[in-house]
Amino acid sequence: MADTLTPTRPAARATGVRLARAARSSVAILAFLAVWELVPRIGLVDSIFLPPVSRVVVTWFELALDGQLWQNLGASLARALAGFAIALLIAVPLGLVIGWYRAADQLLTPLLEVFRNTAALALLPVFVLLLGLGETSKISLIVFACVWPVLLNTISAVRTVDPLLIKSARSLGFGSAAVFGKIVLPASVPTVFTGIRLAAAGSILVLVAAEMVGAKAGLGYLINAAQYNFEVPQMYAGIVTISLLGIAFNHALTAVERRLSRWRS
Repeated sequence: MADTLTPTRPAARATGVRLARAARSSVAILAFLAVWELVPRIGLVDSIFLPPVSRVVVTWFELALDGQLWQNLGASLARALAGFAIALLIAVPLGLVIGWYRAADQLLTPLLEVFRNTAALALLPVFVLLLGLGETSKISLIVFACVWPVLLNTISAVRTVDPLLIKSARSLGFGSAAVFGKIVLPASVPTVFTGIRLAAAGSILVLVAAEMVGAKAGLGYLINAAQYNFEVPQMYAGIVTISLLGIAFNHALTAVERRLSRWRS
């Protein structure tokens, strides 16, 4: 009987540890929500401008039930994912090439230095003038914002691979392509994903700003329209949705990174 119960104890202990960790991680969030609920109710802040969190939650569900939330969330997701995917397709291969080949580094780095120090939001009027108010300008702005963190982290990842690993592989007879594929690429994954997560966060930020100019749907449009119509709870509901979207993005990318980095454990 004892033998049948023994295997369950480590599992139960691990579950308890996870629950305790989740409880500790939730303390700050619960405290923040409690302060948000309390401050407008006791009059420290006018509830017209900062409604209690419970009212925002009710408004969020109302928007979800009548379909407005999902319509705007779908429009934002489509733009963010399109721009993010295009940025990855550009930045990751380019970063690998620049990081691995010195000639490409010397040729492209001066030009990249000029553009990477230009804030994406500062170029919003330029994108609108050149590409109009449609989807092209919004997605292009997201691409521009996402490319740089991915590109720079990919370059850094390739350059900071342990030289001893590369020398050891070469001494074993591996060619340049084999060294790159078997040593450099796997070792670069964590740093590359750091840039990808930064790009995901940046895509949400730029997306909201882009949707406040000429958009007819999207979370940025929802927030902007709610502000103009003085629907303050709807405005906060949109902001909360953007925060949840950013968290979901980060968790999804972290799960992918763990899967790709399983060899390190």
